[in-house]
Amino acid sequence: MHHPATQHNLGKGIACGVGAGALWGLVFLAPELIRNFSALEMACGRYVLYGLFAAVMVAPRWQVLSHTVSLRTWWTLSWLSFAGNTAYYVLLSSAVKNGGITSTTLVIGFLPVLVTLVGSRDKDALPLRQLLPSILLCLTGAACIGWQAMHAHAHSVARAPFVGLLCAVAALGSWTLYAVGNSRALVRQRHFSAHDWNLLTGLATGAQNVVLLPLALLLDSTAHGLEQWRNFALVSAGVALLASIAGNALWNRMNQLLPLTLVGQMILFETLFSLCYGFIWEQRLPSGMETLAFGCVVLSVLLCVRAHRKPAAAA
Repeated sequence: MHHPATQHNLGKGIACGVGAGALWGLVFLAPELIRNFSALEMACGRYVLYGLFAAVMVAPRWQVLSHTVSLRTWWTLSWLSFAGNTAYYVLLSSAVKNGGITSTTLVIGFLPVLVTLVGSRDKDALPLRQLLPSILLCLTGAACIGWQAMHAHAHSVARAPFVGLLCAVAALGSWTLYAVGNSRALVRQRHFSAHDWNLLTGLATGAQNVVLLPLALLLDSTAHGLEQWRNFALVSAGVALLASIAGNALWNRMNQLLPLTLVGQMILFETLFSLCYGFIWEQRLPSGMETLAFGCVVLSVLLCVRAHRKPAAAA
């Protein structure tokens, strides 16, 4: 599906992947800032505003852009928006709530591996044996993070472990489906820029969450004060602009520059940055196991980049 990457594309693509991970990592701070709201309300707040911002930004070019968006394109955007945004966020939140952080972290840690395995079947992809060292390090890093989560939450009791595990596996499948589908859609729809594709995704995601918003409000019986709603609006707007508008645009641009086998490794940066932000928020240094996980993540990406650099240099 991808043409062989050049050295120039590798550098730009990796920079975009790191930037997307840095912005997406901020999402993990949002629940700490607006604790009194449910996960579904947080999702609706973020994605409705994502849709509104996207509508404002796409409006000046809509007359030209609308002629290139077919019904098939809208269908692609709709299922990608549902799989990668709405469904993933709700499933992930449900997994943590029912099964705890430990099992969820371990399951979601397989994301880069799954995407890399799927990408290895693409045309011009590197043989899987060349990616094996990177995949093994990725798994080691995920195991370290899971072990740390298990140690930190040893005394917590999961409400429904089996339900939580099912939700985590479903979230893993949902985002893998999005990552692979979005990468391949961008290859097919090269007449759209990464920014335009992101704005169109925002319109589809926003429309879905406008429908879900009344349900989210109905299910929440907690009374919220004016200041809490103000904080909710500010945090939702910040996450929508930084993570959804800017972060997704960088991710889409990266998809246009890198092969899918390397795209899978870039997902690790979201975990890396979210952990860094968590340490800053908690005002502490990483533990030995967390430091080992950091090292595995960085080395995994470096080995994957090195494996792709050889054919890029030849090209």
